[in-house]
Amino acid sequence: MYKTLLKPFFFLFPPERAHHLTLFLLKLALAIPGLSHLFRAIYRYEHPALRRELFGLTFENPVGLAAGFDKDGRHFRAMAALGFGFVEVGTVTPEGQPGNPLPRLFRLPQDEALINRMGFNNAGVAALAERLKKGRPPGLIIGGNIGKNKATPNEAAEQDYARCFEALYPYVDYFAVNVSSPNTPGLRGLQDKEPLFSLLNRLQALNHQKPAPRPILLKIAPDLTNGQLDDIVEIVENTGIDGVIATNTTIGREGLATPAAELERTGAGGLSGRPVKERSTEVIRYLKERSNGQLVIIGVGGIAGPEDAAEKIRAGASLLQVYTGLVYEGPGLVKRIKKGLASARGTSRTRAL
Repeated sequence: MYKTLLKPFFFLFPPERAHHLTLFLLKLALAIPGLSHLFRAIYRYEHPALRRELFGLTFENPVGLAAGFDKDGRHFRAMAALGFGFVEVGTVTPEGQPGNPLPRLFRLPQDEALINRMGFNNAGVAALAERLKKGRPPGLIIGGNIGKNKATPNEAAEQDYARCFEALYPYVDYFAVNVSSPNTPGLRGLQDKEPLFSLLNRLQALNHQKPAPRPILLKIAPDLTNGQLDDIVEIVENTGIDGVIATNTTIGREGLATPAAELERTGAGGLSGRPVKERSTEVIRYLKERSNGQLVIIGVGGIAGPEDAAEKIRAGASLLQVYTGLVYEGPGLVKRIKKGLASARGTSRTRAL
């Protein structure tokens, strides 16, 4: 029904407006008792083979919602109804900021992709903390994706990340440190070895002062060289953080079916969806091999079906995240991925016996 009826309707609207309309209608549907039960019955699917134990946390299934979809933590309850095992809210910054001017989100239907230059638009970390303290659906893991304000120079970035960490610590299960968005000027400079090592050490020092330290993961770009990925492995080992989210959006535009003139009109931004699938999988595989299988990785980028998800797991991902795939495949994507993974796991166990 999504591809034949709802998707053509939503694609009549500009992407950002369609995003808000979709979430409004989802929230409305879940507020109607009978419709809510039907909705959950259609989209929920759980299986013991999907459960994962990582970082001292129990994930009921490995399929998560990537950061950027629910920046301000307004919709994580609705996302839980779609069957996500975890939801990553944010990216959030210490102070609220409007982000980049509209339009800043674009569809590339020929490539099943999106380009965004949102610019960390959010209401600020205090507003997010207020929403999170109201509780969450049972069993749902929530991650907090943190960044710096646009006006904060890189030299002072650590303070921004520290403020976000302190504000969200009581309400999230893990942290994702975002230094890889291409839409905040200079942010990717924090991926360089020295500033990144310093930032992660600062956060770990705060973390170890807490009674129950939270897992910290680093979200990286797909555009890093192998040498830079080697640095990432070394930094993760030396700082003792818990893993990596691979990958964010790419600034590359190679091999797209979308005409060059349209891409030029669209302008700058991070590309997500099918075009980043292969590279994100390459990064996952490289990191897993270079860390001798020790690095815990959340795989994200171009997951639009069960086989895409299985490919990421075979490459070395322990958990998955989706975003752009939801736009093109609809809410049934989460259930299809989970059924595919459960079936594949059951088959592999049978073969092992």
